Amino acid sequence: MELNELVETAVRALEDVKAKDIKIFNTEALTDQFERVIIASGTSGRQTRALAFSVSQAVKQAGGDVLGMEGEDTGEWVLVDLGSVVVHALQPNVRDYYNLEEIWGGKEVFMAAQAECASKLMPHRSHAPEGAE
Repeated sequence: MELNELVETAVRALEDVKAKDIKIFNTEALTDQFERVIIASGTSGRQTRALAFSVSQAVKQAGGDVLGMEGEDTGEWVLVDLGSVVVHALQPNVRDYYNLEEIWGGKEVFMAAQAECASKLMPHRSHAPEGAE
């Protein structure tokens, strides 16, 4: 599965389960382990598990591979390994504490779909890429 198709499939699956504050980061210059990181928030352990399951199922149905999933037991932070893409579904307090955006930040991929999702974004964070108005 091509990288852009994999990212779009994962984002659509997150949106289907009402994920909040979806961000995509280009990590090609930071690691050779994967090319994109997707971070999204769920309001509860049940929702973060549902977000991860939705991504997993959508990618499999589209012909992609799911290499692994971790964190389903508590649901505070569920990671889905798609090979070239890693998806993190976190509860807001866990997301704020670990601040993955700072680790992978500065290279956010801005998708047209993000503009449509503005109502789901966390209000206390900047959502536009640097230099964008």
